[in-house]
Amino acid sequence: MSRHEKTDVNINRVFGVAAGLAGLTAAACVIVWLLFLYFDRREAASAAAAPPVAKGQGLRQPPEPRLQTSPRTDLRTFRAAEDAVLDGYQWADKTAGTVRIPISEAMKLVVQRGLPAREVKP
Repeated sequence: MSRHEKTDVNINRVFGVAAGLAGLTAAACVIVWLLFLYFDRREAASAAAAPPVAKGQGLRQPPEPRLQTSPRTDLRTFRAAEDAVLDGYQWADKTAGTVRIPISEAMKLVVQRGLPAREVKP
């Protein structure tokens, strides 16, 4: 007949520590909840006691630049503008006769002609 050892782990003590930790966690949650209630009431009281000039300050907008309200739309617009520059023909400098060509065409020209290199002087 095989038996287990009773001297290695005190299971009552393990459950007691776990219960103590659960109790401390619950107490911490209650304390934080009470602190939020206290700060909420204190903020409401200070807002009610504020002078009339300070009450109107909450409606003002902050100075420029402000945070983005729709960053995804802004990013799509920005990338579309960049793609238009990279994928289209444009004058870079009309007086000098410099133009922009699509990036794919520029890569083909580099492959065909090679990169410009300096001449080596003997």
